[in-house]
Amino acid sequence: MKLPRQVFLFLVSFFALINGWAQDKPNIIFILSDDAGYADFGFQGSKDFQTPELDKLAKNGVRFTQAYVSAAVCGPSRAGLLTGKYQQKFGFEENNVPGLMSKNGITGDDMGLPLDQKTMADYLKEQGYKTAVFGKWHQGNADRFHPTKRGFDEFYGFRGGARSYMPYGNENKLRRDEDRLERGFENYKEHDGYLTDELAEEANSFMDRNQKNPFFIYLAFNAVHTPMEAIEEDLKKVNGLSGKRKTLAAMAIAMDRACGKVLDHIKELGLEKNTLIVFTNDNGGPSDSNESLNDPLSGTKANHLEGGIRVPFLMSWPGILKSNTVYENPVSTLDLLPTFVTAAGGDVSNVEGLDGVDLLPYLKEKKAGIPHTTLYWKKENRGAVRHNDWKLVRFPDRPAELYNIKEDISEVNDLASAHPEKVRELYKMLFDWELTLERPLWELERRFEGKAATRMDTYRKHK
Repeated sequence: MKLPRQVFLFLVSFFALINGWAQDKPNIIFILSDDAGYADFGFQGSKDFQTPELDKLAKNGVRFTQAYVSAAVCGPSRAGLLTGKYQQKFGFEENNVPGLMSKNGITGDDMGLPLDQKTMADYLKEQGYKTAVFGKWHQGNADRFHPTKRGFDEFYGFRGGARSYMPYGNENKLRRDEDRLERGFENYKEHDGYLTDELAEEANSFMDRNQKNPFFIYLAFNAVHTPMEAIEEDLKKVNGLSGKRKTLAAMAIAMDRACGKVLDHIKELGLEKNTLIVFTNDNGGPSDSNESLNDPLSGTKANHLEGGIRVPFLMSWPGILKSNTVYENPVSTLDLLPTFVTAAGGDVSNVEGLDGVDLLPYLKEKKAGIPHTTLYWKKENRGAVRHNDWKLVRFPDRPAELYNIKEDISEVNDLASAHPEKVRELYKMLFDWELTLERPLWELERRFEGKAATRMDTYRKHK
């Protein structure tokens, strides 16, 4: 049947409008490294670690000097960035899932990102995006927590918090069910090479298949988390280092190479000018387990000194953000969700409990002020609050400490005794915030609190 001319022209215009609407939406690629040291990147000043691809990303975009995570360990940090909310609001306090938990509360595979929480992928799907996650999930092992039930169209990776970089087989035995590779819900054959490279290839394949639609890729490397495994080719590129530090540097080379593969493929597909890219890390480096460096910061993963919660952070969007610039005000990975969704044309103004903010108006100098004057952290008795340049750290085994972060980035000069009124002010702010939170849905066995204190003290800077 031949359509009337007016109807035909209307349909042509309509589909052209829809296609243009889809193409105008930026592709979004979010790359997350795992347990990397604050100082272990070229763009962060490292002379030992080779990260030329990420260094180029830093020159092509914005480097943030005061970027924070919402938790000092992997799982809760990811729960916060995926939802744009302090994860303690829905009971996902600073303990990984699953783990050596107390007998109180949820245990085992029942632990996971609560189903009443929407993720950034949920919101981006509503804006017409194809969504995928490649790599580490760590938001619950049960099927109901699976990425494909949390807004992601595709998943290639593993549900747990860490696994071997080498293929499992006769000599390399699978330790836990959550370590196995999956494509969607299906068990998948083990990869042939090094997993970090494999994840980049998967991301590129997804781009090939979805380049005509706006897409969102969450590339969640398990690099450089333990186990300490590197390929011989990368180890040969490391000079002047030995032991775990050498292996870590080789693992960083592989991750940087994988990032380069993804960044190059964006250019090959002609998508560079319409792609928003973010790179960051999930928490501070665990110096005791992988010999990462967090200089000049004190502390490590799992504590609330700067070395546990301040992370490298890069953002690039050609034509929208100025290249080779530095942003020095505090930001949070909680800001990723509102930044991504707003860039995609969505409206987050009605998202209940949202703690992150859209960073783009600040970066484009269209909005005055700073994104966050106050940021909070909490794990059971331990907690911290940063308000402007002042930071209070609360401990279970000693008096609270007070630092001026602007003047003392390494947190070596405790000013609590000199400014008792500021201690009281920030202590009350932290307590008032805690009154708005849910009780933790699960808790780590208490003995691990002692280990956290020992790790913190071991890796403190001193005058």
